[in-house]
Amino acid sequence: MDYQEIAPELQQAAEQGDADAQFSLAMIHASDEVTPRDYPQALAWYRKAAEQGHVRAQFNLGLMYSNGQGTPPDHEQALHWYRQAADQGHAGAQNNIGLIYVNGQGVSQDYRQAMAWFGKAAIQGDAAAQNNLGMIYGSGKGVPQNFLQALSWYRKSAEQNYVAAQFKLGWLYETGQGISRDMAQAVSWYRKAADLGHVKAQFALGQIHENAQGLPQDLPQAACWYRKAAEQGHSEAQFNLAVMCDEGRGVPQDGASALSWYHKAAEQWHVTAQFILGLRHDRGQDIALDCEKALAWYLKAAEQGHARAQFNLGLMYGYGHGGPIDLLKAYRWLTQAGANGIRKASTYQLQVEARMSPEQSEQAQLFLRDYLGNRKVQAQA
Repeated sequence: MDYQEIAPELQQAAEQGDADAQFSLAMIHASDEVTPRDYPQALAWYRKAAEQGHVRAQFNLGLMYSNGQGTPPDHEQALHWYRQAADQGHAGAQNNIGLIYVNGQGVSQDYRQAMAWFGKAAIQGDAAAQNNLGMIYGSGKGVPQNFLQALSWYRKSAEQNYVAAQFKLGWLYETGQGISRDMAQAVSWYRKAADLGHVKAQFALGQIHENAQGLPQDLPQAACWYRKAAEQGHSEAQFNLAVMCDEGRGVPQDGASALSWYHKAAEQWHVTAQFILGLRHDRGQDIALDCEKALAWYLKAAEQGHARAQFNLGLMYGYGHGGPIDLLKAYRWLTQAGANGIRKASTYQLQVEARMSPEQSEQAQLFLRDYLGNRKVQAQA
């Protein structure tokens, strides 16, 4: 039936105090399927139904206060309405109260309270709550760490196709945390999660197939799973797929594809990808030689502590590749590269220092003193 046909009747019933009609009207305003979304109207009608004890309205009202829909976020109000629904046995509300106590949203963080509420929902078969119990037992927060309990609750949740629990089961079996390591079980649960689009499970399967962890090595399968994760934006998967394309491992060798995946990973601050892009632009490998771009990518990697990027950056500043000569910057980056294990950096550092004016040399020594002092403090921390 078309909404326009029932709208007057539904509106009239809601205004006359019919809680189900109020709830239905709120649902319509909360979505944009039949009318433009109107959160304030949805909030108002949910409240009217909730005040009459409509359990789903109470839960949805709690959600709106949690998410700041039609109102500024209000964790106190969210907890109030979740409690109203939870007291009527609403498993989703019970689980959400548990999350409020885990995250300390408007209340003091309290894992025991969280456990109690997760437990109420879990025994009703709520998959999210079962997963959350597994998480708490696995982390040992608020309770003694118990991997067998974690495994039990994750399994209950995973058997309901709750994808986060499937991934955690795979991880427990892969790592042997508190249980016997079982790669066949790990792969089975990772595969279930990966088939549902879980990006970390897809990446884990790529690693397992690439590194022959409990299975014969299968590079095409590794590349397949890395690609699935990479297409969802997983930076490590993007980098690993780039390397496979670069080397022709599991996929045809393809420098252009490798470069594309290196870029995607580097834009997410994958430090090795940033360094490799610096090298590619520096050498003109699979791309036009461009010292300015090489310097820019080396700088990004160097700022994250990549020693070879720091060394190459020091050389570029020292010899004016990609920009004007800057002896102080060259000295600073060569100092850091040397401190991070690049032995030949000290030789070039001395050469740079020999070319400095007295004023630059004084500034370099001040930098060196401060830098070494900071490293000493960090080492003692």
